[in-house]
Amino acid sequence: MLYETINSQEELDKVLKENMGVLLYFSTFSCNVGEALEPKVIEMLNTSFSKIPFYYIDMQMLPEIAAKYGVFVEPTILVFFDGRETIRKSRLISIPDLAASIERIYKLAFD
Repeated sequence: MLYETINSQEELDKVLKENMGVLLYFSTFSCNVGEALEPKVIEMLNTSFSKIPFYYIDMQMLPEIAAKYGVFVEPTILVFFDGRETIRKSRLISIPDLAASIERIYKLAFD
């Protein structure tokens, strides 16, 4: 599975345009909750949603991107399908709930 860090708005625009599904993970390297949750989200994608790439966005390095997408709490996960935000989860995120939310749309998009 693809795991990359977004470094600019232009790069993010390209990623959203080129992929049917994308998971954006907004956090900071100093967020303990974000650090603990990140490997679980990656494992979920690898196991169940391999066609959705994972992109990390550091909110401290790119506050303008976080603000543009209305992300002010860390961690926040945004899932895009066909260039549109479809799922938004913040702070205390349940992996089973996130997986259930993605599964329904994933089947429509990729099956």
